Amino acid sequence: MKLKREKYWMWITATLLFLGHTAYAQQFDIKTHQLKNGMKILILEDHSIPNVALYFFHRVGSRNEHTGITGLSHFFEHMMFNGAKKYGPGMFDRVMEDNGGSNNAYTSEDLTVYQDWFPTAALPLIFDLEADRTGALSFDPKMVESERGVVANERRLSVENNNEDLLREQLMAAAFTAHPYHWPVVGWMVDIENWKREDLIDYFKTYYAPNNCEMVIVGDIQSDRVIRLAQQYLESIPAQEPPRPVSTREPEQLGERRVFVHKFAQLPLLQVAYHAPAAVDPDFIPLSVLDYILLRGESSRLYQRLVDKEQVAVSVGGGQSEHIDPFIFEIDVQPRSGVEVDRVEKVLYDELDKTQKSLVEERELQKAKNTAVADFYRSMKTINGKANVLGVYDVVFGDYHKLFKEVELINQVTREDLQRVAQKYFTPRNRTVAILVPEPPPAEGK
Repeated sequence: MKLKREKYWMWITATLLFLGHTAYAQQFDIKTHQLKNGMKILILEDHSIPNVALYFFHRVGSRNEHTGITGLSHFFEHMMFNGAKKYGPGMFDRVMEDNGGSNNAYTSEDLTVYQDWFPTAALPLIFDLEADRTGALSFDPKMVESERGVVANERRLSVENNNEDLLREQLMAAAFTAHPYHWPVVGWMVDIENWKREDLIDYFKTYYAPNNCEMVIVGDIQSDRVIRLAQQYLESIPAQEPPRPVSTREPEQLGERRVFVHKFAQLPLLQVAYHAPAAVDPDFIPLSVLDYILLRGESSRLYQRLVDKEQVAVSVGGGQSEHIDPFIFEIDVQPRSGVEVDRVEKVLYDELDKTQKSLVEERELQKAKNTAVADFYRSMKTINGKANVLGVYDVVFGDYHKLFKEVELINQVTREDLQRVAQKYFTPRNRTVAILVPEPPPAEGK
């Protein structure tokens, strides 16, 4: 029976691989164009619905900041909705919504991304909106101060009053001592309170220049028309000197680091980080597959061991994510009430040691591959998903063509690969540990 199950899993994987390549060949006819000002455009026609997903990937995140201006990338995520030359404060959202559209944005360590979703008929209008805020963003002092207060309050709520995020901020600050991944995306409060207007203007000029931006558009469109509209609305925005590249590399960690945060809480928290490879590193895919085995779902190794079998935790999560520079593999554990953190750590490290000392079962590997492949295809079911994946692969992985090899690379991972990356990265000297130590509530009035 076991042999039949393994053959079944292998058949499922082969079927997914075949269907995936067939779908790519039929649907992914991507057109590229570069405007005279340096902005790169990726275009994918998808006429399944009369809608469009338009993404602008600005190559700027917290890794591009420096001490004194941390948080500026995230600040501009807010400022870009607060008025420009043609469309004043509040008009960007209002005009888009009046024409059946919606929008959002996100900032990470590596990117700031703006997302628009709208009916095809609104395409010229959306180009006009985007050209206005990219080419003539307002820096009205009153609006800057208002948004500074919004961002400061966001930091208070999402970090300073959130035990998990506060602990993770300290974890990252300890894990990275040289690289700018050291500081949080939202920024340090002292910097948020002290940005100068000239800091904002210089930062915007450098990092929001068209030659530092990539546009991705997917939906019910014609490529030639998109290029004409981009030339009409965006090409006149002047290019700037390219930003200084981030050359800092985090030195090899030579020993375990520990951080303790003492704060009011009902239960302790445990966060463990291992330095992990960048998205372009060959080890990234094998470690991602190991991520599925260790952390994805209630059948994962760490959930089964810590939550079900040993019952030392009530939840476990984390994993690996794609980044331009080497990042971390993170494991977050909520210990069960009455269980000491050192006991949780002992069980956790014992389970990780198993991946170093012995090969995973073939069926376990196939299950992880199947789930990874399914998640990969699922991420591109919609025009929105396609736009995001195309941009991420082109900017973070360096070339959107790499997404066409993703499934093949996943299926090439062997049990020996998993053991090798476990031995390479899950070592005590490569580990940073952060522990939240519960304290009683402060006395009334304090």
